[in-house]
Amino acid sequence: MDFQLSERSQAYLERIKTFMAEKVLPVEADILTHNHQQNHGDWTRWRSHPAIEKLKQQAQAEGLWNLFLPDAELGQGLTTLEYAPLAEEMGRSLIASEIFNCNAPDTGNMEVLYHFGSNTQQEKWLKPLLAGEIRSVFCMTEPDVASSDATNMQATIEDEGNELVLNGKKWWSTGLGHPNARVAIFMGLSNPEADKHQRHSMVLVELDRPGVEIQRMLSAYHEYDAPLGHGEVHFNNVRVPKGNLVMGLGKGFAIAQGRLGPGRIHHCMRALGAAERALELGIKRASHRVAFGKPLIELGGNRERVAEVRMAIDQARLLTFNAAWKIDNLGVKHAMTEISAIKVIGPRVMEQATDFAIQLHGGAGMSSDTPLASMMAGARALRLADGPDEVHQGMVARLELGKYKERR
Repeated sequence: MDFQLSERSQAYLERIKTFMAEKVLPVEADILTHNHQQNHGDWTRWRSHPAIEKLKQQAQAEGLWNLFLPDAELGQGLTTLEYAPLAEEMGRSLIASEIFNCNAPDTGNMEVLYHFGSNTQQEKWLKPLLAGEIRSVFCMTEPDVASSDATNMQATIEDEGNELVLNGKKWWSTGLGHPNARVAIFMGLSNPEADKHQRHSMVLVELDRPGVEIQRMLSAYHEYDAPLGHGEVHFNNVRVPKGNLVMGLGKGFAIAQGRLGPGRIHHCMRALGAAERALELGIKRASHRVAFGKPLIELGGNRERVAEVRMAIDQARLLTFNAAWKIDNLGVKHAMTEISAIKVIGPRVMEQATDFAIQLHGGAGMSSDTPLASMMAGARALRLADGPDEVHQGMVARLELGKYKERR
């Protein structure tokens, strides 16, 4: 395995670093303040900061756009491993991924449409998503069942001739509050008599269809993540053309496997970028603040904690690179242990680094004066999103024990 950055990956990384330093970070505080001020208002009035659209146009003009997609025409043709360090650099800022059109859940939804969508679906939804003209939502988690077991989903998809009828409740649907959200991918029970992993399907649903009722945005640690929003939405006899079905009835879990593999690389590398930023902010703060006659960095075992975070980030990065290499060279099915492992480790390292940085900042670390409080909420959320830690640990254990079962 060779984790040395390719020449084109290194070139893109340097360009992103320059773009971040010169254009993104100087306006980050103003944008985050703008978003924070919207948090407790009417979500239907949420708006993106004007600078976001301007930066998106600049990023697109510079070719720093759709970097996640391994297609030389629609994206930049980068492999998963080549994209990984770029995702890490974007993860240093809470606002950066959207600026490069590399933000969740749009990246995952675009991958679904790219790999599994029909020509009509790609024309109608993939193209405007790739252009950054609209935003999308992924509706999977449900409030009335234990969604850590995705086979529990109760929302239904009924086949009625030329139409599909959708019913059910979804929540923690990321992007639901964004003013540009236009379409959702809805996952529901369509083939109840089939094998448990062939019972569900994915359907594209325009958010303005009759019966789609957005109930509310959900707060995480008392913040609403404006203007993105994670919401609860009910589907009441929503009728869509059968052409909105992705791939076929009963194919939901097969699609999900293709969607979540590379997507977890993206999540974990962004998490490590945030961890690097948190460590940097903490060290800078602790090197200049003095208490009891010494810089904070010299007190309370803080130097040892710096070393622990440094080692944890580097270990997690190599583990994630390993998963990315296996996806590129062997396929998702041969990287299941590594994909589950990084989904546990990446957010935990982000949480560890951010918690340490908050401690070094004192009260300022819990306020909106720094990005640390939002980073901590994001890290904690990632330990539940796309499956809680325990589910992924169970996968790693099952695959590991299976090796010895085969030997016996």
